[in-house]
Amino acid sequence: MKRGKSFIKRTREAGQGYLFMTPVLVILGIFVIAPILYAIFLSFHKVQLLGGSHYEFRGLDNFLKVTFDDRAHIALKNTVLYVVIVVPLQTMLALVLAASLNAGMKGQKFFRIVYFLPTLTSSAVLTLIFMWMYNQNGLINHLLNILHLPTYNWIGDPDVALIAIMIMNIWATAPFFMVIYLAALQDIPDSHYEAAELDGASGMQKFWHITVPNLRPVTSFVVIMGLIGTFQLFDQSYIFSAGSGGPNNSTLTVVLLIYQYAFKSLGTMGYAAALAFLLSIIILIATLLQRKFSKEESLY
Repeated sequence: MKRGKSFIKRTREAGQGYLFMTPVLVILGIFVIAPILYAIFLSFHKVQLLGGSHYEFRGLDNFLKVTFDDRAHIALKNTVLYVVIVVPLQTMLALVLAASLNAGMKGQKFFRIVYFLPTLTSSAVLTLIFMWMYNQNGLINHLLNILHLPTYNWIGDPDVALIAIMIMNIWATAPFFMVIYLAALQDIPDSHYEAAELDGASGMQKFWHITVPNLRPVTSFVVIMGLIGTFQLFDQSYIFSAGSGGPNNSTLTVVLLIYQYAFKSLGTMGYAAALAFLLSIIILIATLLQRKFSKEESLY
């Protein structure tokens, strides 16, 4: 009897829990899970959505088409290059900024606000500001002229355009991760640093042997978030190139290519969905590899 009553009690409690979760589950189902399943469905079909919906099952044709699509190869190359450069640099910059603000410097509250301001700015507005700065007669080239350094056609030169976007995004995203690092730095016990000082450790030694190891779980989180964000680069590339991915496909990213195939070309919605599905697999693999090579996954 006791077992029966215990089972009924657990069932009632579980039912009450799921009842409270129902609104969230419904929202997730409608706005997250259903679109994902629909995108997977589209990736196996040739889709015509204008003038009436029409679906033609194509099997794996959309996925095999990627191997012959030169623009997809260029977009993937640009995206991987962007990820490989931006993620490490923004992570290191965020750590350095956080460590400097945590060192007890004068006016650190003021500098915290100043450093964090780029994160509060709209991505589109930030891109327009940098486009003005990158103009051939803009602020950056003007400063380079003053310093007698070579100027660049930041927006129109295929060799420089993607680098210009990298610089802008590193400057804009590092402050967000800086705040995460700053919170973690304040949790490291002062006794660790005091013991190191008694042993005669220098500031760099304390940073390398105490700060960095203690921040390894946070660094893992920052890198994963950076990977996900950089693989999804779209708005800056779209605004810089007016949606074309130019000049000469130098700023074409995978997400921008997906947009072009989905909304600018007729009959390629299914192929765009296949590209999106493949991109999600790439992000998942990159995240799992990062987790595998990270020595710690739990926070303290």
